[in-house]
Amino acid sequence: MPEENNAGSTAPGLEQAARGCENSELIRLEHELIATKEYLQCVIEKHEFTNEALRAANEEIQSSNEELQSMNEELETAKEELQSSNEELMTLNDEVQNRNNELGKISGDLFNLFRSINIPVVMLSNNLHIRRFNPAAEKVFNLIATDVGRPITDINTNFNNYDLEQAILEVIDTLISTEEEVQDRYGRWYSVQIRPYRTLENKIDGVVITYADIDKIKKSLALSDEAREYAEAIVETVREPLLILDANLHVKSVNKAFYQTFLVTPEETADKSVFDLGNEQWNIPGLRVLLEDILHNETIFEGFEVIHDFPNIGCKKMLVNARRIVGSNNKTKLILMAIEDITNHGGYLV
Repeated sequence: MPEENNAGSTAPGLEQAARGCENSELIRLEHELIATKEYLQCVIEKHEFTNEALRAANEEIQSSNEELQSMNEELETAKEELQSSNEELMTLNDEVQNRNNELGKISGDLFNLFRSINIPVVMLSNNLHIRRFNPAAEKVFNLIATDVGRPITDINTNFNNYDLEQAILEVIDTLISTEEEVQDRYGRWYSVQIRPYRTLENKIDGVVITYADIDKIKKSLALSDEAREYAEAIVETVREPLLILDANLHVKSVNKAFYQTFLVTPEETADKSVFDLGNEQWNIPGLRVLLEDILHNETIFEGFEVIHDFPNIGCKKMLVNARRIVGSNNKTKLILMAIEDITNHGGYLV
């Protein structure tokens, strides 16, 4: 019986122990389940956070991609603009090259033209420094190549009696070209022209000086003046009336004897037709024919008799001689007509 009691008392204890173990296991499992849930919840939250971060990153990447796409389009546009600008630059470069070639040719032409001019030419800046000169100016101004850039006032020219500096300053100040005839130390004559130097923008940037050798012309004019004065002296000395007629048979000039013989004034004579003088006493058909024949055929005539009642001096018998003479330019047709009063002679001289 005691054994039965011991067996009976053991079974409940085991059941109780088993229940205790089951409860412990359940508690452990519950704890594990709770921990697992918490871990899963944490994982889910982390996953959601990561998804949010990935979504934000994806949006940023998408935005960056759009920006990159826009930048790529802008770069493509800039590339096209650069290509267009490059084409324009190439075109401009070709035009500049062509213009440079043209300017080179023009510069060469001007250089050769400048050196081939026989007239001395000197170009000065506004401060009177020598800018350029041609070979013809070297002798006249005593210039050498290293004188470019020097003041013209430092150059010992051959024109001691000419104030070149003052003339240049006057042209720069007034912008009016000047021309003057000067002599060098050797007595040679030059015509000095000073003109303002104008740029393509019409700005004054100095002067251009040219020296034209007029020595032969000057001496020729002097000889011509001397010959003219000599001829005029002879004409005025001659006691017979003399007339010089032009190609229209108008009176170009007469000598003092003509005025004294016919008692007329220059106003009544000069530039008048020879046939209208006085009361038209020279309007004789035969005389007209002879004078026109001189003009066309270079003939002469002597002893043409004119009898007429002249104003102021009465009835006179005159002999007319005429011949063609050459004018000062060797081309003008002139007639020298001489008149001789033979009224008191028994006859007339031929």
